[in-house]
Amino acid sequence: MPEPDRIIRLRTVLARTGLSRSTMYRKIAEGSFPAQIKISVNGAGWRESDINRWITDPVSWCARARPNNSD
Repeated sequence: MPEPDRIIRLRTVLARTGLSRSTMYRKIAEGSFPAQIKISVNGAGWRESDINRWITDPVSWCARARPNNSD
């Protein structure tokens, strides 16, 4: 059975990618970086698998390329 996808927060995403906050949000708007998902009224995070895929190949990452997972 595959391990469940973890949700990671902003500080972790920035540390793992090496991006600045403004660059990351610009890339989200362009569609070249995974968008955050809402996890509570005031909280958001990123799927760790999406961030791992982006780190592996940032040039060809595309939001539409996300594999179908049962959430």
